[in-house]
Amino acid sequence: MSIKQWPEAERPREKLMHQGAHALSDAELLAIFLRTGTQGISAVELARRVLHQFGGLRALLSASREEFCQGFGLGDAKYTQLQAVLEMSKRHLQEQLTRDTIFNSAEAVRTYLSTQLRHSQREIFAVLFLDSQHRLIRYQELFMGTIDSAAVYPREVVKAALTHNAAAVILAHNHPSGVSEPSQADINITERIRKALDLIDVRLLDHFIVGDSRPLSLAERGLV
Repeated sequence: MSIKQWPEAERPREKLMHQGAHALSDAELLAIFLRTGTQGISAVELARRVLHQFGGLRALLSASREEFCQGFGLGDAKYTQLQAVLEMSKRHLQEQLTRDTIFNSAEAVRTYLSTQLRHSQREIFAVLFLDSQHRLIRYQELFMGTIDSAAVYPREVVKAALTHNAAAVILAHNHPSGVSEPSQADINITERIRKALDLIDVRLLDHFIVGDSRPLSLAERGLV
């Protein structure tokens, strides 16, 4: 049975318009993106098969072009559309977080960093440079590593802080494994960077680790 023959309240597009996007499952959201099914399979069933093949929405969104195009019913056209959607989402959030935005809420930082870092297959170490009122000066990705590590140099963080005339910074990096628990190496580099920033009177506010779940705050753990 095609989706057009489903009860209206169960069709993904109609459900989104009446209840909002938050009411849809991952498969229903993906079905709207896919638009059509294939070979007698509805878009929703195709979406379910794709999510099962990749192991979930996060893995699909972070897949490389080669991996994505190996998915059932997928190809270059869908890959480019998806990359455009992801980039628009990032830019939309960046426009919302202008220089006048004050980062006085951990949740605001979590939302921003999730959009920037969650879907990367490589480990990225980034810094939010803030002024004395904790308004965003610049978000900068300073170091990139392999799937499980990144070489981080405190002197480069200090140099960038001086360049941007920052009064405070927030550190962040992602764990491509999806597990956001801090390692001892994460704790150690946080302390090294804090000590380096203290020398130039720049305050380290927090260090967030982005994984599959809610980004973890080292400050909330008492580790900053």
